[in-house]
Amino acid sequence: MSVSRLQQLKGHLFPENKITAMAAPSPLSTHVLNTAMGVPGSNMALSLYRQDPTTNTWSLLTSGTTNADGRCLGLITKEMFIAGVYRLHFETALYWESMGETCFYPYVEIVFTIMDPGQKYHVPLLLSRFSYSTYRGS
Repeated sequence: MSVSRLQQLKGHLFPENKITAMAAPSPLSTHVLNTAMGVPGSNMALSLYRQDPTTNTWSLLTSGTTNADGRCLGLITKEMFIAGVYRLHFETALYWESMGETCFYPYVEIVFTIMDPGQKYHVPLLLSRFSYSTYRGS
């Protein structure tokens, strides 16, 4: 097994950005997986927006970068998480370019509706250079 692969496995077992018992976990989480290479989608820039129901305009709530495990912790606080339409924007072209690759989709946007902000929502992105998919996880 290569050293690089061992480092990635270490990141799964011992995440660098572990949420401690003191920090409240985000009610919304995401996880980017590079299915073409079988590794987490680390160091991918992403942004979270919420749509104003009266004007249909989008407001930026937060921006971040995925960690070594492909996760972006602390997307939104429980207090800011209200019912509405949200959009996760992933900078996929920059991600692939950082590995010397090109891709068909320069970015991916996932738009979803939150009906019950008291629930936990997980919105993963499974990604290759020429395809992507998502689902509501738990």
